[in-house]
Amino acid sequence: MQFIKMHGLGNDFVVVNWLGQPEPPCREADLSGLARRVCDRHFGIGADGLVLLRPSKTADVRMQIINSDGSEAEMCGNAIRCVALYLYSQGLVPKRLLEVETGAGIMRPEIVLAPDGSVSGVRVDMGQPRLERGQIPMQGPAGRVVDEPLAAAGQEFRVTCVSMGNPHCVIFVPDVAQVPLAEWGPQVENHPAFPRKTNVEFVQVLGRDEVRMRVWERGAGSTLACGTGACATAVAASLNGLTGRRVRVNLPAGALDIHWADDGRVYMTGPATAVFTGNYTDPLLPGV
Repeated sequence: MQFIKMHGLGNDFVVVNWLGQPEPPCREADLSGLARRVCDRHFGIGADGLVLLRPSKTADVRMQIINSDGSEAEMCGNAIRCVALYLYSQGLVPKRLLEVETGAGIMRPEIVLAPDGSVSGVRVDMGQPRLERGQIPMQGPAGRVVDEPLAAAGQEFRVTCVSMGNPHCVIFVPDVAQVPLAEWGPQVENHPAFPRKTNVEFVQVLGRDEVRMRVWERGAGSTLACGTGACATAVAASLNGLTGRRVRVNLPAGALDIHWADDGRVYMTGPATAVFTGNYTDPLLPGV
């Protein structure tokens, strides 16, 4: 199985191109185990997720994302920037504005060029945030979840919940560096209020247009970045009156620029990086 290793601000993926070539004869259930083995950082390639590029009837490509624990994600903002860069740089989709089918619908990443013609980043139309409780989904009465109490990890958090095609629970804190992420993250992720679990963002507001974020991703644990989480954070900060609608979200390895535009759509701009290519032979799936 030929692959390319890529990352968006340290949120890393093994990307496999199944476009225009026969896919290996394995079931969807087999892909869960494959992802766990590929993403293992000691016995596999190592990644936060496995990304499969497959043909689409409605877009340029279909992006399937399988987390490092074998669960499938509807959408990933860092992964889609990596996919856009790969498709553009390899000439597989020879245009700057692409359409990518995901589990959260069709997303439209756009290649951003520097004055010298090199790729400076990728801007993605992430669509409109879903704010109603049932859309997240989250248990409880109808309406938005803004600055609402949630008991977890032996304390009460104030949470704001947003879906960017996948669920996010945003918690504002005075200092993200002091958050015991490995303790609090999984307890909120698996809280019974979230029937499909949730991504968890701990956020420190630095100013009207800047925040700092740490993330516990559903199905992957602590990661260096989360694109949909950065979008959810910007929306949540605006809903709480903490920032405007343009926010720079600082992450351990860099920043993403998020704009919740007047048309209601969220636009994310940030980098993507190719690291290396290789060939992986799976011992449990002959032909892969």
